[in-house]
Amino acid sequence: MRLFALGLSLGLSMALGAQAPAAVATPQSSVSAPQSPAGEPGSDLTIHLMTMGDGDQIWERFGHNAIRIVNATTGTDSVFNWGTFDFKQPNFLRRFMTGNTLYWMRGETIAETMENYHYLNRSVWNQELDLTPAERVAIKDFIAWNARPENLYYRYDYYNDNCSTRVRDVLDRIVGGQLKERLGSRLTTGTYRFHTQRALQWDRAVALGTNIGLGELADRPLTEWQASFLPAQLMEFVKGVRIRRSDGAVRPLVKAEQTLFTAQRPLLPAIPPDTTVRNLIIGVAIAAALFLSAFWARGGGRLPRTTFATLATTWAALNGILGVILIVGWTATRHVFMVRNENVLQFDPLALALAVVLPLAISRGKSVNAARTLSTIVAVVAVVGLAMQLLPWFNQTNGAVMALTLPAHLTVAWAVRVLTGATELSPDRHTAAARAAVSRSAA
Repeated sequence: MRLFALGLSLGLSMALGAQAPAAVATPQSSVSAPQSPAGEPGSDLTIHLMTMGDGDQIWERFGHNAIRIVNATTGTDSVFNWGTFDFKQPNFLRRFMTGNTLYWMRGETIAETMENYHYLNRSVWNQELDLTPAERVAIKDFIAWNARPENLYYRYDYYNDNCSTRVRDVLDRIVGGQLKERLGSRLTTGTYRFHTQRALQWDRAVALGTNIGLGELADRPLTEWQASFLPAQLMEFVKGVRIRRSDGAVRPLVKAEQTLFTAQRPLLPAIPPDTTVRNLIIGVAIAAALFLSAFWARGGGRLPRTTFATLATTWAALNGILGVILIVGWTATRHVFMVRNENVLQFDPLALALAVVLPLAISRGKSVNAARTLSTIVAVVAVVGLAMQLLPWFNQTNGAVMALTLPAHLTVAWAVRVLTGATELSPDRHTAAARAAVSRSAA
């Protein structure tokens, strides 16, 4: 349960571009600052894209970004981000699990921002944007509108609507859709799963949980526009964007760049680790434990059979529970990236029924046919999931998950058949046969 609950919920719903939890979200005074009467409205404003590197907490692993507004007339220097959440929010857990978590915009001074990221040891980069005075005013006005209570909150989606996509969308709106026009036509080599596994690789349990929970949608190649759900990706992409101005001139969107703080921490690797071999070793180890306990139990001793039944039942129960969670996430929540998840073939809800009948079959000789049938179905369905990878219509990258589950599924199916071979008779017939043997021995 920890693998999935932490992996999918914490690893995704809060991780992608979130700020530290906070209960207040009051933008600073610069959103309503007066314009300089001496010049064109907006000429006293400077707009920056700020990007923050990854941190230690799960919700800091994907980095963060914000829009910075410097007002030369009032002397204010404010930073606005869309990644604020609060654990104490009413119905937080329910919203969290159903995909209805509310995030909001928050404003603070540049001094507060830098102090916070110095403390968290997270790098900070600054890109001054080459915008017209009218465009700068438009950004300031939009943020003032967004700061109203009726506009402040939004339903957070870890890929489609997070802190970075909100910043991206603001900039795109201001330049008349030209940002999406440029980034939306360029395809990258990464996918949502690729970037998620790359960012979460320091926590293996969380990485495995997210890998199980993400469905086929997470494996589609991303455009630069889509990949901008990651703040660092957006920072890199805007460097190459050139915007056509109203006078016909074409200029780079980024005017100047500056590193405000360099963290003392390892750089995030460019690619995620391949966990297939590691998971296969774990899967084979689980299968070996099941095989050895089943081989030991072939002698018919009570302790060996109880040992195998306990191990196999635990395995089946965990698989069944995860299967139910995957089905519920697919059908009953707004976590859109849990739909069409082929991992449900590896974590089969039928395994829950197997967990009920398996100990009865092994220890008491009851429900033998049910145990045999269910263990076989679970194993065959898992093999079908493997075979589907050979077909062009199924593109989910879940080889690492299958490496973990398939060996144990096959071993359980084999062991149930072997250990119930002498218990195919009903309990009454088994008892009658034992009494007949005792009678013959006494004669």
